[in-house]
Amino acid sequence: MQNSVNVTSSTEWTEENIVDLVRKIRNDLIKDFLDERFLKDYISNKYAVKELSAVKIEFIKRELKDFLIAPVNKPHYKSIVDQIKETNSASLSEGKEELFYNEVDLILKKYIY
Repeated sequence: MQNSVNVTSSTEWTEENIVDLVRKIRNDLIKDFLDERFLKDYISNKYAVKELSAVKIEFIKRELKDFLIAPVNKPHYKSIVDQIKETNSASLSEGKEELFYNEVDLILKKYIY
Protein backbone atom coordinates (compact mmCIF):
# COMPACT_ATOMS: atom_id res chain seq x y z
CA MET A 1 0.00 0.00 0.00
CA GLN A 2 1.49 3.29 -1.07
CA ASN A 3 -0.14 5.60 1.46
CA SER A 4 0.73 5.66 5.11
CA VAL A 5 -2.05 6.76 7.40
CA ASN A 6 -1.21 8.69 10.51
CA VAL A 7 -4.07 10.81 11.76
CA THR A 8 -4.43 12.04 15.29
CA SER A 9 -7.33 13.91 16.69
CA SER A 10 -8.11 15.78 19.86
CA THR A 11 -11.56 14.19 19.86
CA GLU A 12 -12.23 10.55 20.50
CA TRP A 13 -12.67 8.28 17.51
CA THR A 14 -16.16 6.86 17.13
CA GLU A 15 -16.76 3.46 15.57
CA GLU A 16 -18.44 5.18 12.63
CA ASN A 17 -15.38 7.42 12.04
CA ILE A 18 -13.07 4.41 12.28
CA VAL A 19 -15.15 2.38 9.82
CA ASP A 20 -15.15 5.36 7.43
CA LEU A 21 -11.35 5.53 7.69
CA VAL A 22 -11.03 1.77 7.07
CA ARG A 23 -13.37 2.09 4.06
CA LYS A 24 -11.24 4.91 2.63
CA ILE A 25 -7.99 2.97 3.03
CA ARG A 26 -9.56 -0.19 1.61
CA ASN A 27 -11.05 1.67 -1.35
CA ASP A 28 -7.77 3.46 -2.10
CA LEU A 29 -6.06 0.07 -2.26
CA ILE A 30 -8.80 -1.35 -4.48
CA LYS A 31 -8.39 1.61 -6.85
CA ASP A 32 -4.67 0.79 -7.07
CA PHE A 33 -5.60 -2.74 -8.13
CA LEU A 34 -7.98 -1.42 -10.79
CA ASP A 35 -4.86 -0.14 -12.58
CA GLU A 36 -4.08 -3.11 -14.81
CA ARG A 37 -0.30 -2.60 -14.64
CA PHE A 38 -0.36 -2.57 -10.84
CA LEU A 39 -2.64 -5.62 -10.80
CA LYS A 40 -0.42 -7.64 -13.15
CA ASP A 41 2.75 -6.63 -11.30
CA TYR A 42 1.28 -7.59 -7.93
CA ILE A 43 0.05 -10.97 -9.20
CA SER A 44 3.41 -11.66 -10.84
CA ASN A 45 5.38 -10.80 -7.70
CA LYS A 46 3.08 -12.35 -5.10
CA TYR A 47 1.90 -15.47 -6.92
CA ALA A 48 4.62 -15.96 -9.57
CA VAL A 49 1.94 -15.93 -12.26
CA LYS A 50 3.35 -14.33 -15.39
CA GLU A 51 0.27 -14.34 -17.62
CA LEU A 52 -3.42 -13.92 -16.95
CA SER A 53 -5.95 -13.94 -19.75
CA ALA A 54 -7.70 -10.70 -20.59
CA VAL A 55 -10.97 -12.36 -19.58
CA LYS A 56 -9.68 -13.21 -16.09
CA ILE A 57 -8.36 -9.68 -15.66
CA GLU A 58 -11.76 -8.26 -16.60
CA PHE A 59 -13.49 -10.58 -14.12
CA ILE A 60 -11.06 -9.51 -11.38
CA LYS A 61 -11.60 -5.83 -12.17
CA ARG A 62 -15.38 -6.27 -12.19
CA GLU A 63 -15.30 -7.96 -8.80
CA LEU A 64 -12.97 -5.27 -7.42
CA LYS A 65 -15.42 -2.59 -8.60
CA ASP A 66 -18.22 -4.41 -6.79
CA PHE A 67 -15.99 -4.59 -3.72
CA LEU A 68 -15.61 -0.79 -3.78
CA ILE A 69 -19.27 -0.37 -2.89
CA ALA A 70 -19.46 -3.29 -0.48
CA PRO A 71 -19.78 -2.53 3.23
CA VAL A 72 -16.71 -2.87 5.42
CA ASN A 73 -16.28 -6.33 6.94
CA LYS A 74 -16.21 -5.17 10.58
CA PRO A 75 -15.13 -8.50 12.10
CA HIS A 76 -12.20 -8.65 9.66
CA TYR A 77 -10.98 -5.20 10.74
CA LYS A 78 -11.77 -5.56 14.46
CA SER A 79 -8.10 -5.39 15.46
CA ILE A 80 -7.71 -2.04 13.68
CA VAL A 81 -10.92 -0.66 15.20
CA ASP A 82 -9.78 -1.75 18.66
CA GLN A 83 -6.29 -0.31 18.18
CA ILE A 84 -7.62 3.10 17.10
CA LYS A 85 -10.06 3.17 20.02
CA GLU A 86 -7.27 2.29 22.48
CA THR A 87 -4.66 4.70 21.17
CA ASN A 88 -7.00 7.41 19.87
CA SER A 89 -4.71 7.50 16.84
CA ALA A 90 -5.20 6.19 13.32
CA SER A 91 -1.55 5.25 12.93
CA LEU A 92 -1.57 1.64 11.75
CA SER A 93 0.92 -0.63 13.46
CA GLU A 94 3.11 -3.10 11.58
CA GLY A 95 1.17 -5.87 9.95
CA LYS A 96 -2.22 -4.16 10.07
CA GLU A 97 -2.03 -3.12 6.42
CA GLU A 98 -1.95 -6.82 5.55
CA LEU A 99 -5.62 -6.99 6.55
CA PHE A 100 -6.44 -4.82 3.54
CA TYR A 101 -4.38 -6.94 1.15
CA ASN A 102 -5.90 -10.16 2.53
CA GLU A 103 -9.37 -9.14 1.36
CA VAL A 104 -8.11 -8.32 -2.13
CA ASP A 105 -6.11 -11.56 -2.22
CA LEU A 106 -9.31 -13.54 -1.67
CA ILE A 107 -10.67 -12.12 -4.91
CA LEU A 108 -7.43 -12.67 -6.83
CA LYS A 109 -7.05 -16.29 -5.75
CA LYS A 110 -10.40 -17.16 -7.32
CA TYR A 111 -9.00 -16.35 -10.75
CA ILE A 112 -5.36 -17.34 -10.38
CA TYR A 113 -5.72 -20.95 -9.30
